[in-house]
Parts: sequence; structure tokens; C-alpha cells
Amino acid sequence: MNVIERFLRYVSFDTQSAEDSDTVPTTAKQKLLGAALAQELTEIGLHGAKMDEYGYVYGWLPATAGCEGIPCVGLIAHMDTSPDAPGDGVKPQIIHYEGGDIPLSERVIMREADFESLKKYVGRDLIVTDGTTLLGADDKAGVAEILTAMEYLVNHPELPHGRIAVGITPDEEVGSGADHFDVEGFGAAAAYTVDGGELGELEYENFNAASARVTIRGFNIHPGSAKNKMKNACLIAMEFAGMLPPAETPAHTEGYEGFYHLNRMEGDETETRLGFLLRDHDRTRFEARKERMNLIAAYLNEKYGPTTVQVELKDSYYNMREQIEPHMYLVHRARAAFHKAGVEAMEVPIRGGTDGARLSYMGLPCPNLSTGGANFHGVMEYIPVHAMEKMVEVLVHLVTESK
Repeated sequence: MNVIERFLRYVSFDTQSAEDSDTVPTTAKQKLLGAALAQELTEIGLHGAKMDEYGYVYGWLPATAGCEGIPCVGLIAHMDTSPDAPGDGVKPQIIHYEGGDIPLSERVIMREADFESLKKYVGRDLIVTDGTTLLGADDKAGVAEILTAMEYLVNHPELPHGRIAVGITPDEEVGSGADHFDVEGFGAAAAYTVDGGELGELEYENFNAASARVTIRGFNIHPGSAKNKMKNACLIAMEFAGMLPPAETPAHTEGYEGFYHLNRMEGDETETRLGFLLRDHDRTRFEARKERMNLIAAYLNEKYGPTTVQVELKDSYYNMREQIEPHMYLVHRARAAFHKAGVEAMEVPIRGGTDGARLSYMGLPCPNLSTGGANFHGVMEYIPVHAMEKMVEVLVHLVTESK
């Protein structure tokens, strides 16, 4: 099975994770793909292939003769897809892109003017959606690329390599993909996540990340007799959001610029709830963002009463750079693998996070590699066919460069 056939098979599984679930994994349907992947690893020829009780899939490829002393390297991807757009009933289409707009359906058009990255792929085959669901290249493309690389190595035993561990995680999209990862059992000295964007991206620094839940409690009374009595939680919530820097949002930032992202709001005059994501590459600025949230709450509580605004902050992950810097050979090794495959490596900061960020703090240094996709988490998601094929080649070079 080639990488495209695998990918098209995997996207037929609905594996969206869920933010508000208390189960592990957050959705049982992820285990359907997990079980299929464990079976496929066995069929390819990996040893110890299994899915554990938490939905994590593991397997390993033994070292070739004479390479037993090479430290084990891991390859990791996640099977879940984002809950930000519909993920059931994915209908992928392979098109030959000749430039211009792409009609995904009669009603939905991917406009070249809105997605400038398309210009790079004129003359290439692209896998797109039908405009009603996400595609799932984040990160089923990574899963397909890893398994295809493993099958290639099994079929080419003349290529020398050390022991290779494979891990497929659930729930990465909701920030808990590393919660139950068995680092010790995985047995790798270091690893790479294959969970990035444009072909050639090589990433070893990411956002420090936190979430904030802001609860505003008001006092409701009939608006006809509300003067000097009503305390409208909706308006106070607007005031809270308005006190954050207006230019420090995702729509106004790039590169190393951090942000406050209001991604949820609900409620009424009596109680309103806001959800924020806080992001910054710099740890000092990251801590300052959290402190600003608390200072705004303190100001509004002084203004409206001591129990009006409550802020709950939860750190999600930290910048992996400080954990990768002592192991920069991993970056050099990835750069060499891209070069050997004829791909220009692009070292860029992740404006987000991966399982690798948390795994790096769990003792498994873990830079991130591209999958080749674009426009993740939405119905305009696509991935070039040649990018997936190239990433298989990159991964083969990556794990056979150590001898």
C-alpha cells in the first residue's frame, strides 16, 4: 500500500477528539482507527504492535545486523483530528491543479486569492475536501508517511538502521496527546513528531501555552426596573475582553509574536463565560500574559464587587527549545535527511504545539517535521501528493543516517 492509499483509508475514519470529555481517549471512535493501525503495524512486520487501554498505538522495527548499538529513534504522529470543523463523512478528492480557484463543490470554492500557498503547487496533484468537512491531513498524513516508511524499510533490509519505535497518539488536538504516553516503554533515546505543515518545515521551538476560563457573575432584574440594580454579566465580559491589547490576537500576529485568543463565549446577564488561549514563545512574556488576566479580574472585582470575575488559568505546554538545545544533533540529522531527499529545510517556530513539546519535557527530546499539508482545521484543508511521497523519502533517510 502506498502513502496515498493509506492516507485515503485513514481519513475514512472519524477520529475527532473532544475538548470537554473526561474519558481517555476523549472519544471512543479514535480506538477504531487505533485498532486498525495496530493490526497494520503487525502486518507490515513491526514487533510488539499493540493498542493500549488509552488508545495509544505502539510498535518497533528491530535494528538491522550490525546496527544493534545505535540508539533507538522514535517516529510519532497523532490519529485524532480537530473538533474545529466537521470531521465525519470526509470525501477526499484528488485534483490536478492548474492554477486559479478550486471548486470543491457547487457552493464552496477555494480561492487562490485567499490561499496564496496554492501558487506553489501549479502542475501538482492535490488532495482536497468537498468543502463540507476537514480533510484530516493533520495528522493522518503523518501517520500514513510513518507507516509507509516502515514498510519500505522492511522491504529493503539492505538499508542499515538502528531500532525504530513508532507511536501513534490520540487526543493531540485537545492538548492531551502526551498524557498517557509510555515514554519508558517506547524505548527511544529521542524521537520526531511528524505533524507539521509545508514540506520542509523543521521545528524545535513552539509556543508556551495556557488556557483561561473567565467566569463573570452578574445580577439580573427586569430591565424595566433595572436602574442602579442590574449588573449585566454580558457587558462586564465585553469590558474584560476589551481591556486586552487589541493588536495581540491571532489575526494580527505572526512569527514569534504571542497573542490572546478569545475562542469561546456564552451566557446571559446572570452569568457569562469566556474561553481564552494564551500563547507566547518567550517564557517571561508568557507569564506576563497570565498576570495581565489576573490584574484585569482584580480591577473589575474592585469596580463591581469581589466575586464578580473569576479567572482559572491552566498551563498546557511549554516551548520545547530549551529541551532540544542540548540535543541539537537531532536538528542537524533532520536537516541532512531533507537535503538528501532534495527538499530545502525551513527552520520555523511553531505557532502552536505538538505532542513533541510535552514529550520533550517528559525526557524524550522530540523536534517536529512537516507532513506537507496546509489550511489545517478547516474545510479548505489540502495536501499535495508529492509532498507526502517526499516525506516518506525524508523519513527513510532520517532513520538510516546513523550508521
